[in-house]
Amino acid sequence: MDIFEIFGGFSYLGPLLVLFLMNLSPILMPPNWLILSSFYALDDSMNLIMLVIVGATASTAGRFVLKQLISKFKNPSNDNNSNLTVIGNYLNKKKYGYVISSFVFAVTPLPDNILFVAYGLIKAKSIGMYVGFWFGKLLAFYVMLTISPAILVPFTRIFEDRLVGILLADGIGIVGIIIFASIDWNVLLNEKKFKLVRPRLWRF
Repeated sequence: MDIFEIFGGFSYLGPLLVLFLMNLSPILMPPNWLILSSFYALDDSMNLIMLVIVGATASTAGRFVLKQLISKFKNPSNDNNSNLTVIGNYLNKKKYGYVISSFVFAVTPLPDNILFVAYGLIKAKSIGMYVGFWFGKLLAFYVMLTISPAILVPFTRIFEDRLVGILLADGIGIVGIIIFASIDWNVLLNEKKFKLVRPRLWRF
């Protein structure tokens, strides 16, 4: 509630700043829609469409900066079979590869921070990654804000205890990372077969 007390009086600037700062983080944070829905619940004078556009723009801008910061680091793996290399090569060959992948991560509960860290490490340069992400967030935020009156209270109760909320979000993210690392992306993308391998997180 401290965040909402500080930024709640700034109208649309409040969620814009909060979501932008949240999306700068490469580590796990509370769901974006939960923050946006909380602002919407506190100020019912906000226009839903305008708030959704603000939220999608702030999230995309934050991920853009995160990707730029990560791209300053050298890719830690020169292994041609690493997940990053395989995925990067695949996306570069597809006309709408970055658009689709970003859209899917934005519109689903998949941890999109991992996606933009990966984009940064492979030094992806396609504008499609931001276009797909913006439209995905636009759709996701519209749906979640529309149904937020029914689901916001249960979620805010979960996050009343900040430690519980942080541990829950981190736990979900860690599971997502392990699942991502357990998939043999070389086989999946090139042979269209789903195969799990022992996760090797250092090969990200």
